[in-house]
Amino acid sequence: MLPPPIAVDLNDIKQKLSVHFRPFQRSFQFWVRAIDIYTGYKVFQLRVNFVKDVQKQEAMWERQHELAADKIFSMCSDLGGFFLKIAQIIGKPDLAPAAWVKRLVTLCDQAPATSYDTVKLVLENELGLCIDDVFDRFDVEPLGSASIAQVHRARLKGDKDDVVVKVQHPGVQDLMMTDIRNLQAFALYMQKTDIKFDLYSVTKEMETQIGYEFDFMREATAMERIRKFLYKINKRTPVLVPRVIRNMVTRRVLVMEYIDGVPIMNLGDEIAKRGINPHGKVAVAAKQKILQSLTLAYGQMILKSGFFHADPHPGNILICKGSEVALLDYGQVKDLPEELRLGYANLVLAIANGDPVRASESYRELGIDTLSNCENEQQEMFKLAQTMFDTKLPPGVKMLQPFSEDSSIKKIAVQAFPEELFSILRTVHLLRGLSVGLGLNYSCAEQWRPIAEEALSQAGRFKGKNVKHGGIIRGIVKSLFWRN
Repeated sequence: MLPPPIAVDLNDIKQKLSVHFRPFQRSFQFWVRAIDIYTGYKVFQLRVNFVKDVQKQEAMWERQHELAADKIFSMCSDLGGFFLKIAQIIGKPDLAPAAWVKRLVTLCDQAPATSYDTVKLVLENELGLCIDDVFDRFDVEPLGSASIAQVHRARLKGDKDDVVVKVQHPGVQDLMMTDIRNLQAFALYMQKTDIKFDLYSVTKEMETQIGYEFDFMREATAMERIRKFLYKINKRTPVLVPRVIRNMVTRRVLVMEYIDGVPIMNLGDEIAKRGINPHGKVAVAAKQKILQSLTLAYGQMILKSGFFHADPHPGNILICKGSEVALLDYGQVKDLPEELRLGYANLVLAIANGDPVRASESYRELGIDTLSNCENEQQEMFKLAQTMFDTKLPPGVKMLQPFSEDSSIKKIAVQAFPEELFSILRTVHLLRGLSVGLGLNYSCAEQWRPIAEEALSQAGRFKGKNVKHGGIIRGIVKSLFWRN
C-alpha cells in the first residue's frame, strides 16, 4: 500500500524563499540605484565643465540635483528601513541641495505601518497579557511609524492619563544590518575616490547605534537617566522628557507618558493657522525660545554629563504649549568617554573664541587625524572645525559641498575620525538643520562656551575666572545671536 501523499503548502514555501532571498534583493536594488546616482553626477561633472556661462552652469546643476533628488527619494521610499534614516541625515538645508531637501524632508515618519493584528500579537506576547486586560483604550491607527517601530496612543486600565505605546516592527533588524553593510562598502569607495573623510568609521558608529535601538529596555533606562539629569540641574528643564511606565517595558515594547504637542516640522503651518505673521516678532521670539531650549539641553548633556540624546531630527521634537520643547525617542544615545568630553569642550572654546591654534590642538587631542593639501593649513583646519562642529557655517559658506574643490574636506583630508565623535557631529548638524529650517542663524559653540568653561574648570583644565552654574544659564540666555 502506497503511503498517503504529503501535503505541500506552496504559499509557505514561497514565503520562506522570499524571506531567505530578501537581503540579496535589497542589496541588488541598493547597488543598482546608488551606482546610477553616483555615475549620473560624475558624467554630469564632465559635461558641465564644457559650459563657460556661469548662469547656464547653475541652471544645469539645479536640474541635475532635481533628477538625483527624485532617484534618492525613490530609493529611500521603496527600500524604507535604514534608508529613511539616511534621508533624515542628508535631507537638511545646510548639507544638501535645495532640490534634495524639498524631496527628502517629506520622508520623515513615512515608514509603512505594521498591521494592528500584528501589533496586538507582539504586545500580548511581550506583556504576557491580553490587550483588553491592559488598556481601557488603544487607538488602532498609529500616531506615527518610523523605520524601527511605530507608536500608538492608549490609556491604561484604571488610569486617567493617556500613554504612548511604542511597538517594534517584526523582522526589520536583519534587513537594516544588511543595508548598513552595503552602505559601509559604498563609504569605503567614496572615501578613496571623492570625499577625503573617514566615512567608514562613521558608518561603523551608525551600525553600533542602530543595533542599540532594537533594545527598548536600554532605551527606557537612557530616557530615565537623561530625564533625571536635566530635571536635577535645572530649576526648569529646558526640554520635556517623557516619563517611562516601568512595569510596561520589554525589549520590543515601551510604554511612556503621552506629551501633547505639534511636531516641529508642522510649526510653520501651526503659526499660520493662528494668524501669526511667520516673520513677525512673536513668531521669531517663539522660534528663538525653541532653539535656545534645545541648545541649552544639548550643551548640558554633551559637555556636563557626556551622556546625551543623539538623534534630534525633526520627527523627534514636539513643540508644546508656551513654546516648550519635548524631546522624544531615546533609542540613539551616546556615553562619551571623559577624555573625549573634555577634548570636545576644548574644541568648543576654540571655535567660540576664533582660535585656530587651539582648534588644531583639539583635533589632535580628540584623535582626528588629518592630512593637509594646502598652504594656509591652520585657517583651513579652523574652517573645517567650524563646518563640522558648529551650527553657524563659516563666512561665505551657505551649504556643505564635499565634492567642491573649495571644500575644506578636499583641502584637509580627514584620515581617521573616532567613531564616538560621530554622534556629536550628527547632533550638531541636525541642530544646524533645525536652525536653517527655522530661518535662524546662530553658533552653538558660542552658546556652549560657558558650559565648556565649567566642564574644563571642574577637571582642572581651564585657566580663567571661576564659572558658576547660574552664570551659565544667564550667559546662554543673554547671548542670543540669532540673525535672520
